[in-house]
Amino acid sequence: MKESIYAIQQAVDELDIDGIQDKVKACIEEGISPFEIIEEGISKGLEIVGQKFEEGEYFLADLILAGEVVHEAMPLLEDKMDPSLIGKKGKIILATVQGDIHEIGKNIVGMLLKANGFEILDLGVDVPASKIIETAKISGARMIGLSALLTTMVTSIKDVVDIATESGLRDQLKIVIGGACTSEQLKDEMGADAYGATAVQAVSIFDGLSQAL
Repeated sequence: MKESIYAIQQAVDELDIDGIQDKVKACIEEGISPFEIIEEGISKGLEIVGQKFEEGEYFLADLILAGEVVHEAMPLLEDKMDPSLIGKKGKIILATVQGDIHEIGKNIVGMLLKANGFEILDLGVDVPASKIIETAKISGARMIGLSALLTTMVTSIKDVVDIATESGLRDQLKIVIGGACTSEQLKDEMGADAYGATAVQAVSIFDGLSQAL
């Protein structure tokens, strides 16, 4: 692994919000592509942060700070991305479900998906199911990513699935769920199409779905 890419991983892992931009600039100056910086540096760094969270070494505040570190890095990378590639793989609607206001995970997923050629329609947090499906109707987007961190709000996922069914769009849509309280079992219970445990996994899931549509 290139030393400069490893430095990006470390910056994310060590929550180095002050140093991340200089490390990204160093990679860009070396001629490393934005995609490689995101895939091998930022995404791998986030995986380490996620592991530390699961093991109790990091806490929610650390996850939030890791999200801020990534947020600092992304404008530099977006400036170097080929505009003709953004949106090439299709549109994805992202939203944190109604009743939940957490957005760090959703935002990171959105950044990674955009970097991988998707057009992102981010509806924000606490989004009613009706608005999500209405956006799908208007925009023509056929993929939806739903984030839920609070266990008490998981029924909002079912609301999206139900309204999609009632509106006659369910067969045309692929609904993916993610977030701390979600699981493969919950995906089946709510009637969603896929579950992503990590932001990096979300990219491969949507890549697969886009090819199947």
